[in-house]
Amino acid sequence: MSAALSRLEEVLRQQGGLIASLLASADGAAAAGSSVAAAQPRSGSDGGGPGPAQRAARGPRAVADPGEYELLVEAIYEGYLLHYGTPRIVRAPEADLALLAGDQLYALGLARLVGLGDVEAVAELADVITLCALAHGGGELELADAVWEAGARAIGWGGSSEHERAKALARAGSADALAAMRAAAAV
Repeated sequence: MSAALSRLEEVLRQQGGLIASLLASADGAAAAGSSVAAAQPRSGSDGGGPGPAQRAARGPRAVADPGEYELLVEAIYEGYLLHYGTPRIVRAPEADLALLAGDQLYALGLARLVGLGDVEAVAELADVITLCALAHGGGELELADAVWEAGARAIGWGGSSEHERAKALARAGSADALAAMRAAAAV
């Protein structure tokens, strides 16, 4: 488990309440498949490399507090996984509960980002959440992966005209969105 994911687990445990009771290790033993590598979904790393949080935290825009950037992106990514994938540290026994827990993690990560005063990254993560919802709604899982990759890059290094074009194509449901998003992630 990454240091940031362990830190997120500790933050959630300290907050207490329902979400703390949903932690995979809440009963002292991790739930089956709770390791980061084993539970990593299509979006993000394949378990052998950095995920979106690590990519974002390595960029020059995150240099003031890379640990905080990594933590808040992990929170938002875990929220995303509760909605669409296999979460790594939170286990919700019911779909409705997973959605609520995911929303709480989105809010936690965005609130921490607002605390850093990074309005540009707030807007970028809002776009990531929205574009991933559109991609999943259209059955475009590869596009959702590419949205996370490009979004993490934009958070860490800043946006670009190519990235804005890729987001516009994704919003429009264009067949060119996937290639554009991948290109924006690679810039």
